[in-house]
Amino acid sequence: MLLYTAEITVATERVRQLVDITGQVQAEVRQSQVREGLCGLYAQGATAALMIQENDDPNITLDVLDCLDTIAPAGRWRHDRVDNNGAAHIQAGIVGPSESVPIRGGRLGLSTWQNVFVCAFDGPNPRRTVLVTIVGEG
Repeated sequence: MLLYTAEITVATERVRQLVDITGQVQAEVRQSQVREGLCGLYAQGATAALMIQENDDPNITLDVLDCLDTIAPAGRWRHDRVDNNGAAHIQAGIVGPSESVPIRGGRLGLSTWQNVFVCAFDGPNPRRTVLVTIVGEG
């Protein structure tokens, strides 16, 4: 059984955005030399999350943000009195900090229309970190 760990870092440029990290994750899978196994991903930070979502239409990421704004709008949370990012914490909690993707034949087991996105709800941030843990057989 092989075990491989890594970190992926991304910079965000807007207050809220989804950043596609599929290429970086696939590069770590190649580096791990795991052919069959599991890739665990974990976004560090209380205002970040991970999501597997459609990769073709850029409007999907905007729709996700609009949906989350409807569910947890900015400017109405007790935590806003601390640092004005209550909605970012709630939205990150709704989406969740982790994803697990099977590895098949040395590649992520995503479908044609799926990619992995970091969801950043309190930016810009020069360094969002995703922990990568890959286990499996070579």
